[in-house]
Amino acid sequence: MGVMLTRYPELFGAIVCQVPLLDMRRYHLLLAGASWMAEYGDPDDPDEWEYISRYSPYQNTDAEASYPPVLIATSTRDDRVHPGHARKMAARLEEQGTAPGTTRTSRADTAAPPTTPSWRSRRR
Repeated sequence: MGVMLTRYPELFGAIVCQVPLLDMRRYHLLLAGASWMAEYGDPDDPDEWEYISRYSPYQNTDAEASYPPVLIATSTRDDRVHPGHARKMAARLEEQGTAPGTTRTSRADTAAPPTTPSWRSRRR
């Protein structure tokens, strides 16, 4: 959903972005990210980074863009995607003020199982 947010914001009234992989410049340095390099490419290789950088959500935020409201949720129990991706993206969007009047939340839920949104587990 991060790519959809940064590339096609006009197509959405709101976006829920759960346990997202957003910083493609550093994904391979966090948790299981190194094991995905065959799939996503090596951001340390200049030729590969040239391609990856075109879709990396964190690197493609735009202070002039009009983004829809977005809820960014993460979990500290997911051993694949580091919560830093969600936290950094929420902080960047807030500091850019790209969607005034909307709420952005980056919540790390320590009780939720990996990739399960905490609101779903609490509604049972």
